[in-house]
Amino acid sequence: MRRIVNLRWWIVGLICFGTIANYLARNSLGVLAPQLKTTLAMTTQQYSYVVGAFQLAYTIGQPIAGAIVDRIGLRAGFALFGLAWSLTNMLHALAAGWLGLAFFRGLLGFTESAAVPSGIKAIAEWFPARQRSVAVGWFNAGTSLGALIAPPVVVAVSLWANWRIAFVVTGAVGLIWAAMWWRFYRSPAAHPAITAEEAALIAADRPPPIEPASTRQILRSGRFWALAIPRFLAEPAWQTFSFWIPLYLATERGMDLKQIAVFAWLPFLAADFGGVIGGYLSPLLMNRAKLSLVASRVAGVTAGALLMIAPGFIGWVQSPFTAIALFSIGGFAHQMISVLLNTLSADVFRPEEVGKANGFIGQAGWTGGLIFSLLIGQLADVTGYAPLFASLSLFDIVGAVVLIAYLPILSRAKEAR
Repeated sequence: MRRIVNLRWWIVGLICFGTIANYLARNSLGVLAPQLKTTLAMTTQQYSYVVGAFQLAYTIGQPIAGAIVDRIGLRAGFALFGLAWSLTNMLHALAAGWLGLAFFRGLLGFTESAAVPSGIKAIAEWFPARQRSVAVGWFNAGTSLGALIAPPVVVAVSLWANWRIAFVVTGAVGLIWAAMWWRFYRSPAAHPAITAEEAALIAADRPPPIEPASTRQILRSGRFWALAIPRFLAEPAWQTFSFWIPLYLATERGMDLKQIAVFAWLPFLAADFGGVIGGYLSPLLMNRAKLSLVASRVAGVTAGALLMIAPGFIGWVQSPFTAIALFSIGGFAHQMISVLLNTLSADVFRPEEVGKANGFIGQAGWTGGLIFSLLIGQLADVTGYAPLFASLSLFDIVGAVVLIAYLPILSRAKEAR
């Protein structure tokens, strides 16, 4: 095979495509929610249970999927999960009611839970520490790109055919990616296209392999809780944006399906910029402000938490366009936070254990997202969305304070890695 200069950045592109396929399938439900509520005679509360089925399975699945990928290898593991989530999303077309939809949604949640732990593991294998946040920023952009293209793509297919075909089409994209991953991915040590210079660069930054930490050791460590608590507090915002924006725009702002297709993707476009800029912010702070690697990540998370104040005002603005703008600031801010928290997991956990560790950290985050989505389902029709959106701002600020308090522990963990 021909040698490829800077192959690691092509690997990031392949991971990004995988996360696009993952989030395109995931966000199809949110786009179709107004239509499905009518077609399948769902209440808002029942819709929250459908969302909750995905979130519960995803929450349970992340450490399991991360451990499986650690055990059988990134190439086979990620391809296997990609195949599974694609087929599961296509099966949504068979749903005849909200219970069937919840069942398929739970299967999708479990199979999709491998995406972030696998992506972080790949970046830990392929990138030196100083470049990881940039790589995670581009990989994480796939989550927003998938969510961004979901409204126009899903609505277009739904209007052209029907909602069942929309699930089939968005699932089929993942089949293409799974085949590409199996064909082209290898570890740096085994990839036939890597140059000698790049292999040496990666090997110089990689610690010697040792026995990975056990599950008990990971869960009892301060470095785990330093990341798990902020993820628990930050994830409700992204779950709200992913699963509830279209329904909010329909019920609270009076938008129809076509208007949702026009506007609902904008927060995810902003999220793309937030993820990428967040990735570049860390090395910028290291170079200009002379912060340490870990401190630069924490400073970026804090900046994102302050920006998250903006979506707290969504419920009190009159214009739907102002609400979209505030959602967009929230998307930008959240992805800054997400990129840097995920990068920190690769900084403080070793490559042999980062898949499982990131899975448990993600599980903490999705637990927060699940609880908050169920609260929305119970309270949105009673209290409205305004106080629920306001609470998201407070969550991220508290998370940043916790992360700052744990800064010494994270710094020591990075040095000991």
